[in-house]
Amino acid sequence: MATPSGRNAFRDFLRSEYSEENMLFWLACEDLKQESNKNVIEEKVRRIYEDYVSILSPREVSLDSRARGIINRNIMEPSIHTFDEAQFQVYMLMLRDSYPRFVNSAIYKELVVSHFQKSAES
Repeated sequence: MATPSGRNAFRDFLRSEYSEENMLFWLACEDLKQESNKNVIEEKVRRIYEDYVSILSPREVSLDSRARGIINRNIMEPSIHTFDEAQFQVYMLMLRDSYPRFVNSAIYKELVVSHFQKSAES
């Protein structure tokens, strides 16, 4: 998650597992945290909710009832922290579930090889 190439490779892996929405949600929350304009914050909160939290969304992330309750309370007064608990849950899901499989995947192995080849060329 720390480097663009690492995020892209992990995202490709998540896409192959039909769970790319977790990364997209996490990135949308990170983008929201950079915002300071109240109107833009409200619009981004609405969009994130519709895209990843709503049960009507085809890209709905898996959240427990506690996180959904927090979001439903927070959404009354949208802020850059509206999705903090949900973002943490999704991050932990990726860390515990998806990331270990990613590290054993061909996508990760190709990333490591290309990184070492670039380092050797420098």
